[in-house]
Amino acid sequence: MGLSTFKGGIHPYEGKELSADKPIQVIKPGKELVFPLSQHIGAPAKPIVQKGDKVLVGQKIAEAGGFISAHVISSVSGTVKGIEPRLVANGSTLQSIIIENDGEYTKIEGYGEKRDYTKLSKQEIRDIVKEAGIVGLGGAGFPTNVKLTPKNEDEIDYVIVNAAECEPYLTSDYRMMIERPEKIVGGLKVMLQLFDNAKGVIGIEENKPEAIKILQELVKDEPRISVCPLQTKYPQGGERFLIYAVTGGREINSTMLPADAGCVVDNVDTVVSIYNAVCESTPLIRKIITVTGDAVANPQNFAVRLGTNYQEILEAAGGFKSEPEKVISGGPMMGQALFSLDIPVMKNSSALTCLTKDEVAANAETACIRCGRCVDVCPGHVVPQMMMAAAERHDLAMFEKLNGMECCECGSCTFICPAHRPLTQAFKEMRKAVMAERRKKA
Repeated sequence: MGLSTFKGGIHPYEGKELSADKPIQVIKPGKELVFPLSQHIGAPAKPIVQKGDKVLVGQKIAEAGGFISAHVISSVSGTVKGIEPRLVANGSTLQSIIIENDGEYTKIEGYGEKRDYTKLSKQEIRDIVKEAGIVGLGGAGFPTNVKLTPKNEDEIDYVIVNAAECEPYLTSDYRMMIERPEKIVGGLKVMLQLFDNAKGVIGIEENKPEAIKILQELVKDEPRISVCPLQTKYPQGGERFLIYAVTGGREINSTMLPADAGCVVDNVDTVVSIYNAVCESTPLIRKIITVTGDAVANPQNFAVRLGTNYQEILEAAGGFKSEPEKVISGGPMMGQALFSLDIPVMKNSSALTCLTKDEVAANAETACIRCGRCVDVCPGHVVPQMMMAAAERHDLAMFEKLNGMECCECGSCTFICPAHRPLTQAFKEMRKAVMAERRKKA
């Protein structure tokens, strides 16, 4: 029997060999840290500190601004310098709390205390996750306590750890599987405490044999947990495609949540963060970041405190060894090109990828030759060629009719297109326009 996977997908250059064998290094931040109030899907957090206030490591500095929102926790001790707009990775400016680091890292009372999760009620676990400010750390940033509170918890029969890490160049999840596997299993056991009818599955691509071996050994005596090796293919780590592969065919669309298919899905770092919060009284104050690419002197994986400046993590990796043509927050498929490194590490940050050659800019766009390759690789089973025609006319109704909202913006169509057409970028803009139109009508 073949490895679990989905229909479609591509095989881009992986680039993981640059940093896969580099153990996670802890780096300390500089003098100033920036904490945007929107590091998650939903309403921005509301500041509960003001200029001049002293804060501690682990202290809540902004509280959730609604049901779909998340607390922001200080990763350092120091003084609030102000609350003002600051630039973030996607090019926008977000209202942010600025903290001057005193370099002492004084923690709040109770920080780091061990806790037995088996003695906690389900509600206590969910409350701890909420208080810790945990959101989906794979990029989407959905508040984790909300995800762990579906309408009917008895209908959840799969708790899936997304350990695919299919994005090229990124190796931070892989390093956690190698270095902290017991925390991944521990976090999954905490999650299974919430869902009596569920089994836990850790989905890992086959290009990580060492991680598969370590985790299989760890869970061999866990009756409710198994490891599911997956075919190495992009975007295997997309939530929809992971669910399909792990469950043997369950499908969700853009209007559904994983819970509608009886699943809860969280990525490796989120599961580790759940363990840290529930079992070690440690809120979300750090991210594991891969700094990589052929322009970087010493590609590396770092444990970085939230709010740290990107320029500082690049310097920790030895800076540039050659001038990059493209610098990306994230990986080359789903990441965002940067025009400045003066931005903070946020909950949804994953990597800094610096490339000497900009493959996209190097190729001029030509006319569509109707080869159909985009249709073959699309994991969402839509027709990118027809969607592009609608996008060029800005025909929102036709775009919707063609199921354009089912596009997951993975970039597979753009990658494979011999005419180098900016398909994914056009679909992103159209999806935004359709959502704006829907909000206007509502």
